[in-house]
Amino acid sequence: MFESFSIVFTIAVLLSFINYKWLKLPSTIGLLILSLILVIPITLSESLFPDFYRFFCDIIVNADFKTLLLDGILSFLLFAGALHVDLGLLAKEKKSILLFATTGVIISTFIVGGSIFGIAQLLDLELPFIHALLFGALISPTDPIAVMAILKKANLDKKLGIKIEGESLFNDGIGVVVFSGILLIATAMGEHSNSEIGAEIGTLFLEEAIGGLVFGLVLGFIGLKLIFSSKDNPHLAVMISLAIVLGGYAGSFILHVSGPLAMVVSGLMIGNKIHIGENKSLLQKTFNEFWEILDDIFNGVLFVLIGLALHLLKFNASYLLLGIIAIIIVLLARFISVYLPYSLLKHQESKPIKTVIVLTWGGLRGGISIALALSLTDALSGSLILYITYVVVLFSIIVQGLSIGKLVKKLFA
Repeated sequence: MFESFSIVFTIAVLLSFINYKWLKLPSTIGLLILSLILVIPITLSESLFPDFYRFFCDIIVNADFKTLLLDGILSFLLFAGALHVDLGLLAKEKKSILLFATTGVIISTFIVGGSIFGIAQLLDLELPFIHALLFGALISPTDPIAVMAILKKANLDKKLGIKIEGESLFNDGIGVVVFSGILLIATAMGEHSNSEIGAEIGTLFLEEAIGGLVFGLVLGFIGLKLIFSSKDNPHLAVMISLAIVLGGYAGSFILHVSGPLAMVVSGLMIGNKIHIGENKSLLQKTFNEFWEILDDIFNGVLFVLIGLALHLLKFNASYLLLGIIAIIIVLLARFISVYLPYSLLKHQESKPIKTVIVLTWGGLRGGISIALALSLTDALSGSLILYITYVVVLFSIIVQGLSIGKLVKKLFA
């Protein structure tokens, strides 16, 4: 894995340089587009230079996208993202964020799952309903990595931005729990009674979601005590934060709690208590520089991997058509799952529908959806789900990511 990571990192740096000098697109989008372009000569080399082609195939396989993201770099990216989120603004929008991250994800899961199941039947594709729900669960949560990497360049209003960022940070952990619950049903059907499956899902939610939040508070409390006691040594304080992420994420696996939620909560606590946004003291500057560089590194690796993984998918017209239809379904489901909870709240805006539209279009999907799709075997329709997931993710990052800033200006000018 180290060799594969090293090669992908080198490619990411080279493509970042090309994007910086010539394309001048938002970094993550530029890296993804350039990676997709790089796939063309790699794919063409299959017949002419088979060893070269297999070499790149092995890089993607050995890099183990799912493990690398979910068990590795996700912890760094979530912590780094949460460090810069204003807890005061987040608290003001807590009701909407909570509804989007829970009720919204569940509503979207069933709308997407049911619709994709029906369309798959019309296209004569074998996709059982429970497998369609798995797709609904992995594609419904917005990806905090894609959202925060792209939207920080979109100049959103602070209240609107915190809604999107806050939701994406928390619904990631909730979405993984929903996905795990449906996966449990899919694999246990016929082997356990409904009551046993229900009890296991309830236990899963309590352990993963509630446990993750509590564990994050503990990590944040311990981290703050250690950081404040060493604030005269900024390098040591930064190393402590790194240990919180590495040790905390490893601890979440041992305790069977949600690592993503733990990282978000601890990052929020530490970032707001040391007032990292002020960037005045040596401690604040050191924290900012270290975590921003780490954030850029892992974001680069992630989006290059997303692009390069394309050459592992074999062309299938029916799968591609279902993927294109899935783009529309996912957007409609996102609109409904945002509009319904949002309509239950009181708003100061004269036209809250504009906010709903931006929340819909700004709800980007990314690497987490692909990683979850990669975890599915062919017995769970893994190949089909991965294909349509990839189509939705590419559209989301490139089309929605490039146009969200213009949409905001048009609606709120």
